[in-house]
Amino acid sequence: MKIEQKATVVSMSVATMLVIVKMTIGIMSGSVAVLASAIDSLLDLCVSAFNFFALGHAQKEPDDKFNYGRGKLEPLAAVIEGTIISISALFVLYEAIQKIIYQTPMNHLEESLLVMIFSIIITGGLVLFLTIIAKKTNNMVIRADALHYKTDLFSNGAVLFALGLISLTGIEIIDPILGLVIAVYMFYSAIPIIKEGVLMLLDVSMAPVEVEKIKDLLDTEKEITTYHFLNTRSAGSHVYISVHLVFNVTVTLYDAHVIGDKIESKLKKLFPEYKVHTMMHLDPYDDSQINDEEDEY
Repeated sequence: MKIEQKATVVSMSVATMLVIVKMTIGIMSGSVAVLASAIDSLLDLCVSAFNFFALGHAQKEPDDKFNYGRGKLEPLAAVIEGTIISISALFVLYEAIQKIIYQTPMNHLEESLLVMIFSIIITGGLVLFLTIIAKKTNNMVIRADALHYKTDLFSNGAVLFALGLISLTGIEIIDPILGLVIAVYMFYSAIPIIKEGVLMLLDVSMAPVEVEKIKDLLDTEKEITTYHFLNTRSAGSHVYISVHLVFNVTVTLYDAHVIGDKIESKLKKLFPEYKVHTMMHLDPYDDSQINDEEDEY
């Protein structure tokens, strides 16, 4: 089992524990904020379980059915995770509005406070762990998971603060108002997760800074005369680079192939955090203009 999958197992274990504790106290106390946090933890559990499945299959080698592998499972998992965050935000929004309208009283305030303190400690440790794994692997699913639990950490802190205020002032409307704020924040945090996943599913190119790195490398290669048709795309922790390399017409195919292999090796070293796949077309002259004219017909 790879480290990314081990990270999701840890996430599932933590989420399961938090669901049981928060749900019990949330139902007993009638707190929208605690119940919302419990529902969010339940969705965290579902997301982490799906991430475990996605990561297990995304790392599989290409085969006859999936010639390019299953790397797009990673951005797909991120889109699903962002969507689930949005759905949970709608539920929190509904519960908060209901409580504002009907003014349901709260119970077991001290137990709720203790649960949220416990939740913050556990979630903080999980965020730190996932952030370390995300930096080490640059895996999109783990990064999304870390961001997800980071939003949980902030929302748990807000819930604890609100419960403390309610305990001091007795003003219970603070609870549903906080629920509204948490719902909006959850929507806000889900947007970049969904956006990045969708862009990867649509084969978005690598970041401009990374593309410039590739161009700088190719511009310094003295064994090629020029290059064209440089295309890139990302799929989770995988990146794909295709380019036409132009050689002097006197260079043999064997020598051109050796030079291409050297450039491929340099590209892989240029992005050590990714699994780099390259496709190089070896040209004896610059045929970019000819190909452009043919594409017009």
